[in-house]
Amino acid sequence: MRAGLRLAAAGVALCAVPAALAQNGLVNAPQPTGSIQARAWSGQLPVKPSQPPAFSIPVRPLGFSAPGLLSLGERKNVASLDFLDENRLLFTFRVPGLIRREAGESDASEERQIRAVILALPGGIVEAEALWTVHDRWRYLWMLSDGRFLLRDGKNLEQGDATLEVKPFLRFPGPLIWLEMDPAQQFMVTESREPAPDDSGEAASSPAEETGTEAEGQAPADDSDGMVRILRRDSGQVILVSRSRSIVHLPINSEGYLESLRGVGGNWRLNLSYFSGGSRILGQVSSTCSPFIDFLSERELLVTACNSSGRDNLIAMTNDGGRLWEARAAEATVWPLVVRATNGLRLAREVLAVSHPVSPNVQLDQGEIRGQWVQVLDAADGAVRLQTAASPVLDAGGNVAISPSGRRVAVLDRGAIQVFELPPPAPLPDSAVHRTGR
Repeated sequence: MRAGLRLAAAGVALCAVPAALAQNGLVNAPQPTGSIQARAWSGQLPVKPSQPPAFSIPVRPLGFSAPGLLSLGERKNVASLDFLDENRLLFTFRVPGLIRREAGESDASEERQIRAVILALPGGIVEAEALWTVHDRWRYLWMLSDGRFLLRDGKNLEQGDATLEVKPFLRFPGPLIWLEMDPAQQFMVTESREPAPDDSGEAASSPAEETGTEAEGQAPADDSDGMVRILRRDSGQVILVSRSRSIVHLPINSEGYLESLRGVGGNWRLNLSYFSGGSRILGQVSSTCSPFIDFLSERELLVTACNSSGRDNLIAMTNDGGRLWEARAAEATVWPLVVRATNGLRLAREVLAVSHPVSPNVQLDQGEIRGQWVQVLDAADGAVRLQTAASPVLDAGGNVAISPSGRRVAVLDRGAIQVFELPPPAPLPDSAVHRTGR
């Protein structure tokens, strides 16, 4: 792999597949199998964890301080908590301080200093530490399954390891604003903000391209688009590319990318488009909104749908269209985030508990937020293995981690990293063995 590989802005166009193109697969589209009783979760925010932590690591001695209440609702990433392996945590967080600038440099108001520490468990001994500078306020770190991580800063994506030394990995033509990976981490979906081509076909330069401060979830500036790419993580080879005017979430596994296609009424068909060509309908769900989909593993996906009362419906499905479990989320909760174990057998879902039901897109006032609620589930059956609160409230996440085996869960709460030890997660049923169906 070449350090600092520059991505080519070329490839096959990646576009939303019209429903008409999937008609050939509708006749044989898998239907829900069996009758599954959806469990309903209570809306009561946990006063204390459902089980005591095995041990805790105080965070104030590490230099962490809670962000100000004024930042609530802005969804800024101020921390990141991840397992390197079963016995080490990577904890990174913003630290206050002045940013040094050279004469003539542009405004550094978006620059942040990030402190990173490797903590040995259970004692919390610091094995390594570093101080990084990043140049915007959005998510900056993604954990890899082999104990390494990706660090994003502007146009650059760097790669680091347990020494906390980082090296150039990929450089994008414009500021990188988002990154996702398939469960096996063979592929990446990236979105970078790049100027739209002018009449000559050449990309026009713009101040927005240089500053890289576009807010997550918003459309790029008028003179730039979001460039969405699917690329191989080991080589940086671009497989698919397309422009977008808004932030894109594109769930992928090692075979292809998944889209939800609107059908009749409130039905949505889940269409898997293969990287090698062709597509297949995995199943369908009912939802009053466009469903949000995450691959938990190569074999299982989690669909978050909306019902008529405004509550989220969670549907766990296999790649052959079978349903494993369903659940109705608690009322008066918003902004769900999902963290999963590397093996895909356990996940944590955290939400904000609010004083009254609100639309997911409504800007929240500080007084409406009651707290942050974490539920840890077995992916195979949806059984809740742990419930706890997280504090301070970090509405962009970064305060929950699950170890690769799924047996340890770390939650930032009450001035410490609380580490819980759980029994082994349930395996997926034999009927969920992965089939391509091609």
